[in-house]
Amino acid sequence: MLIERTEILIVGAGPAGSVAAGLLRQQGRRVLIIEKEQFPRFSIGESLLPQSMQYLEEAGFLRDVVEAGFQYKNGAAFVRGERATAFDFRDKSSRGWGTTYQVQRADFDHVLAKAAGKAGAEVRYRHQVVAVDVEGERPSVDVVAPDGTMYQVHADFLLDASGFGRILPRLLKLETPSNFPVRGAYFTHVEDRIATGAFDRNKILVSVHPEHVDVWFWTIPFSNGRCSQGVVARPEFLDRFPGDETERLRAIIAETPTLNRLLADAVWDTPARKLVGYAANVSSLWGKRFALLGNAGEFLDPVFSSGVTIAFKSASLAAAALAREAAGETVDWQRDYADPLKRGVDTFRAFVDSWYAGGFQDVIFHPRQSAEIRRMIAAILAGYAWDLDNPYVAEPRRLKTLEQLCAV
Repeated sequence: MLIERTEILIVGAGPAGSVAAGLLRQQGRRVLIIEKEQFPRFSIGESLLPQSMQYLEEAGFLRDVVEAGFQYKNGAAFVRGERATAFDFRDKSSRGWGTTYQVQRADFDHVLAKAAGKAGAEVRYRHQVVAVDVEGERPSVDVVAPDGTMYQVHADFLLDASGFGRILPRLLKLETPSNFPVRGAYFTHVEDRIATGAFDRNKILVSVHPEHVDVWFWTIPFSNGRCSQGVVARPEFLDRFPGDETERLRAIIAETPTLNRLLADAVWDTPARKLVGYAANVSSLWGKRFALLGNAGEFLDPVFSSGVTIAFKSASLAAAALAREAAGETVDWQRDYADPLKRGVDTFRAFVDSWYAGGFQDVIFHPRQSAEIRRMIAAILAGYAWDLDNPYVAEPRRLKTLEQLCAV
């Protein structure tokens, strides 16, 4: 079997892998990315958070993204029954970017992967990792090429950015159950034909089912007159209607008058898809000469569009740790990588839990809101879940007190 050698081997060319590659190439590291699919390829997670822009800028990819022509985004709008509220991410307590983009992930991920290639990383599409060995002095992986031949890559360090493929968690038996209830989603892209002025295309729209507080819909507008439309609920709720995924999605939307009116003229020209049991966790985010990035480690829930931001943050932390190692410093991967990453993930987790229980919904729809608290919430919704100057990041439990005040 042919054996190759590289410094950093990254499994997966999605957002985490590509940004990690960009950051590592700035350090002068030799980077090889192994990607199972041929890009562009479909993916969900299409509404970015402003915090993401910082990492795109750090990786040197900002111009590539800006020039791609994606839909500008400055906030999030929420509707429950006849109540509506919106957060402008430019009006937030944390410093940093307040705007970002809503993207077709097939195009966005391809833009990032090509940028990683331009930065000097080697990207191999349609190459599949089938075995991993981390017991030796250096990690090694067995890879099957598109023509069926197998080869082995030895690396100084291995980063798993395989997303929902979760290559290392599966092969190294690191998977553990998520503590979130099993939920599923139906989703598709439509030609929305929403009348001008009826909808702020600069914001993601999150609609809550009028009778079920734990059922919600996303409407993510793109720059080409189309939008991503999906619903999230328990599997038994999703499957109570007859028909295929598209018919079920449309039937659930029909139960939500505000959203049904908004999409009255939509052209449903793309079959809907179904995803169930997407929440995931692992026993450890790192091991001997390897680390897990983004969704390969943990995925919470799509409600606050945190997935890509967490992926970028993990790439940034891992690249910084590898830079310190290269400089001769001793790196504690738990202290310097896993714990800092987990801090922001736990902030998002507190808000996700509260959303499905209804408490956070009571907060954001409360008729008498504190402007200061709104700016703190806007910061977290914008992705600044690692800003310890924000009381709701420093102590996410404060959210419970806020819920109780809004419930009175």
